[in-house]
Amino acid sequence: MNRIVVVGASAAGLAAVETLRREGYDGTLTLVGDEPHLPYDRPPLSKQVLSAEWAPERVSLRAPVELDALGLELRLGAAAVGLDVADRTVRLADGSELAYDGLILATGVRPRRLPGEGAHVLRTLDDALTLRERLGPGQRLVVVGAGFLGAEAAAVAWKVGARVTLLEPAQVPLAHAVGEEVGRVLSRAHLERGVDLRTGTGVTEVTEDGVRLADGEEIEADEVLVAIGSLPNTEWLAGSGLAVGDGVVCDEYCEAARDVYAAGDVARWYNPLFGLSMRIEHRTNAAEQGMAAARNLLNPGARKAFAPVPYFWSDQYEMKVQAYGYLRGHEEVRVVDGELEDRRFVAAYRTGERLSGVLAVGMPPKVLRGWRQAVAAGAAWKEAVG
Repeated sequence: MNRIVVVGASAAGLAAVETLRREGYDGTLTLVGDEPHLPYDRPPLSKQVLSAEWAPERVSLRAPVELDALGLELRLGAAAVGLDVADRTVRLADGSELAYDGLILATGVRPRRLPGEGAHVLRTLDDALTLRERLGPGQRLVVVGAGFLGAEAAAVAWKVGARVTLLEPAQVPLAHAVGEEVGRVLSRAHLERGVDLRTGTGVTEVTEDGVRLADGEEIEADEVLVAIGSLPNTEWLAGSGLAVGDGVVCDEYCEAARDVYAAGDVARWYNPLFGLSMRIEHRTNAAEQGMAAARNLLNPGARKAFAPVPYFWSDQYEMKVQAYGYLRGHEEVRVVDGELEDRRFVAAYRTGERLSGVLAVGMPPKVLRGWRQAVAAGAAWKEAVG
């Protein structure tokens, strides 16, 4: 291969180009990004950046000199708008075209939005800095969505003295992901601090003065943050011939078509460890999948299936939440260490007859190592939890 193009200049795309160079690829390597910034880390945006603990430059994943050493053709601030798989070309918003022999798609996701104008979202560095400027003591912030992102932002806003209302359509926040018992434990941390958490509350639109609920009630706010999930950035692939279904559809090697691979939040691939097609929006997965896609693209005769144990973490108030495995669709949750009431526990998750995941709150990482190994080994539920 003489020309490889990586579309998406965040964690997955960066991991891909670094891996290509590390594995000996010395051809033309182009990294395309729709933002003007050099690759940066997203998890701190809703935590250290939003709270102003970190200066914006601290989220940079690599220094300019490190990127220079990779010999990249950087095309930043230039969104990809079209792909022709037959002709092997990527079309950019500025009208230019990039020819490729190999292609890695790492275009990530974008936030879902509500009808109406003026609400914040929290996906990019600019999003975080804009919201940070608006938060302060006494400011009224409405957060729509009590998932991990919304919960983290609510916790930061509370810490800086804002008056926070947290709205969630489900009866128990995060129940679909972590189970009702664990969801209630995480919710209590908001209530104890005076956050106005309202569950079973749908929001229909953002208004000039706040938000309108499904029952017609209006809640006034100085600022509104919408954190109701995300959508994979695949619209630009219309007509490309690639299969798209809640992400770029890939096989177990992260291949979407011949010499076309996908990685990170946008990739829906078959994970043989769990026997499922999945799309994972976690920072660790993005980097690992970027590396895997690059290796498989470069060495088609020695490809390896990408079969990770997904990992994510979340910081909310004093709580450190960590999880391994695939918790969605679980059929049983059991506390196997500690106590829920103390917010210091390990919960195991069953799907079918196997241990499918584990989540811990307030526990040191070493406590989870054995559980992660059990998930990776496909341990039977009865053997794992006794």
